[in-house]
Formats: sequence, C-alpha cells, structure tokens
Amino acid sequence: MSTGTKSAKASEPIIHDVFEHDTGTWQYVVADPSTKTAAIIDPVLDFDRATQGLTTRTADALLALVKENGYRVDWILETHVHADHLTAASYLQSRLAREQGYSPSIAIGRRIGQVQRLFGKRYGVPEDQYGVVFDHLMDDDETFDIGNLSATAMHLPGHTPDHMGYKIGDNVFCGDSVFHADIGTARCDFPGGSADSLFASGRRLLSLPSHVKIWTGHDYPPPDRGSPRAYMTVQEHREQNKHLKDGVTAEEFVAMRNERDAKLAAPRMLHQSLQINIRGGRLPTPTDEGDRMLRLPLDLKGKEW
Repeated sequence: MSTGTKSAKASEPIIHDVFEHDTGTWQYVVADPSTKTAAIIDPVLDFDRATQGLTTRTADALLALVKENGYRVDWILETHVHADHLTAASYLQSRLAREQGYSPSIAIGRRIGQVQRLFGKRYGVPEDQYGVVFDHLMDDDETFDIGNLSATAMHLPGHTPDHMGYKIGDNVFCGDSVFHADIGTARCDFPGGSADSLFASGRRLLSLPSHVKIWTGHDYPPPDRGSPRAYMTVQEHREQNKHLKDGVTAEEFVAMRNERDAKLAAPRMLHQSLQINIRGGRLPTPTDEGDRMLRLPLDLKGKEW
C-alpha cells in the first residue's frame, strides 16, 4: 500500500492508492486536507472462487486507513458495474455508518439502470434487489463536493455505456478506460461497449492539460516492468500509450480494439461480480433455508442436449 501523493494546495486532494493483487484493482481513498472529508473509489470485496467464500480483508484495510488518518467518508464512488471483482461498497457503507455516525452515499453514473435491467434479467435477479440500491446517480459533468474540494463526474463510455470518471483537482480517476501505457486501454466487448466510444473517451482524457494525472482502475504489469503503477500524466499517455498515443487514428484504434477483444476470455469472476455489483454490493436475499444464492450459466460447448 502506498500513500500516493500529497499536496499542500487547498485545491488538491490527498490521494491514497491501494492495490488489490488478486484482481489487479486499484482502489483509492481521496481526501480534502483541510476538512479530512474523503471519498473511496472502486473498493474490492474479496471472493474465493474455489469455496465461494466472501471475506472483507481488503475493505477492512481501507477502513483502517480511514481511521488512522482521521477521515470522514462522505462518498463511495463507483466508476461502473465491474465484471472482474465484487464491490465492497455496501459493506463499507454499513461499517462507516456505525463507526462515524452517518452513512456515506454510494454513487454511480445515471445510466446504470440499463446495465442493471440487462443483467438483472439475464441472471434472474428480482428488480426489488437492484432497483434502488445506489444513493446518488451522477449526471454527466455533475459537480459535487468532497469537503472543500470540488469534483466533477465525467462520462467516459466505451468499456461500458454507463462508465464514469471522477476529476478531483488535477487528477482523474478513470476506472476501466485507460490503463498503463504499456497495456493501453480496456476491452469494449461487454454489452453496450463500443471501441468508437472508448477512443472518444480516451481523447477526451488526453486533451486535458499535460500535467493532469490519470489514475487507472487496474494494472497488470508485465515482467519487464515489475510493480503496478497507479497513475501516469496526460503527457506520458500522449507520448507512450500503446493504444492512444498521439498519431493513432480512430480507425486504427477501433480495428485494433475489436480484433483484440475477439480473442479475450471472459473475466474469471464475471458472473459473480455482475450479480453482486448491480445490487451495489448488497448480498442476494436469503432463501427460506438461509442461503444466499448466485446463478452460474453452464457452458455446453455448443452441444445440444
């Protein structure tokens, strides 16, 4: 765990970047230095596929960080419904409500409804388990406060249609849109994904001032790099990003992304993640026997039975 960067300027946040190694996810605690008000971005709930076990070790480490620094968490911000890890948003909200005396708001982009309806139908999730699970739905370019800091929600579609980034000071938390320069960008083959939209979102990010830091949602460092890295500047991406650097055309990007996505396997936690995350991290309603159930589709390998 690193403590990211700290700025003495009142308009800049304290940023704690916390890497979750099993899913390669970057989580962030972003705080106003003047009021100690904070937001948590894209927190992870630990899941063991072999045992179907849920644990809260990673989320509890975030809580410990918050307590150690004396932060008051007002927001839990989701960039989108993740398909590769389970969100700890609901667990954190419940714990923080008890520990700090009031409940932080779980927020996500306003287009989340179309994603919830799609996957709710696919997995047979009753609408009353996902219909009103987020406390705040962000509009495009909506501004909101984290203490004395002003933040802006940026619609960054492509990976998913509802995808949001969050600009706080000279930092953008871009979720699963732009990755480290040696990885490039995220896949676009999920329902509602679009390589054309992702290219436009990438150019929007890379049109920001050159010193702005783009904090990514994941990193999968290759052996020649070694350690994961949470951010790169706009200038670094414009010079180095293998998919989006200056000179890459929209046509080249779309052709590359579509060809690459056609060869990618499904995320290993796809079905579990989507069913929990459309619920905002809440668990399924127990059965009469007290079990909380998820559905997993069978792969019949194209054979008729």
